[in-house]
Amino acid sequence: MLILLTNDDGILAPGIVAMYRELTKLGEVHVIAPETVQSAAGHGITISTPLLTNPMTVEDTFTGIAVDGRPADCVKLAIAKLLPRAPDLVVSGMNSGTNVGINVIYSGTVAAAIEAAFLGLPSVAVSLLLKSPIPIDYPRAAKLARETIEKVVALGLKPGQVANINIPALEASEAPKGIRYVRQCTRPWADTYDQRKDPRGRDYFWNSSVFSLGESEYDTDVAALRNNYITVTPLQFDLTDHRALERMRGKTD
Repeated sequence: MLILLTNDDGILAPGIVAMYRELTKLGEVHVIAPETVQSAAGHGITISTPLLTNPMTVEDTFTGIAVDGRPADCVKLAIAKLLPRAPDLVVSGMNSGTNVGINVIYSGTVAAAIEAAFLGLPSVAVSLLLKSPIPIDYPRAAKLARETIEKVVALGLKPGQVANINIPALEASEAPKGIRYVRQCTRPWADTYDQRKDPRGRDYFWNSSVFSLGESEYDTDVAALRNNYITVTPLQFDLTDHRALERMRGKTD
């Protein structure tokens, strides 16, 4: 199996190193990832400047290609120019921080997986919940992610489909309660901004919002992750509101 591995935390991130080590148990892994951190980059792509590439060896673990662009750029360029052939699977992650609920919309990690689906490939986004004071154990989380990916693929992840996987924060003595296949929570979260003044008296604002896994309906990714389940949510890039479309068609016939 040929696997493309990318992320939005950058090619030097510990999450992508841990995922590489686990994914090599499944096949041949090619790392093509952003050169710098692209968190919350969403589905942006680069169209007005060239994309620079730089071969890079990371932690004596892999030699990948760093791209001076966004996560979606990495997937596009990898498939169009850099890989020997189309990959059998695209994995984006492991992100340092969860991508559940409305965060999915902003996530560069998820965007890379969706870009792969645009291009007709099966893809997976993987994220890890960070929860102080629980220590971050990337190798263990990557092992759980790899095992979950194997199960999702066995269930029939098809070309053009995306699975969004989130791994809970676990103490060393804890095990996840299992895997839950759940819908995306759509509850909004509050934005907060710190207002300050620069030396010339002009206002500027720092986004100080902190995402937390608050209360949510039981069958959502947020609720399941909060209760220490690994979550799997199938995503789609068709943004059509089909019920509204049928209603509008019915009123115009």
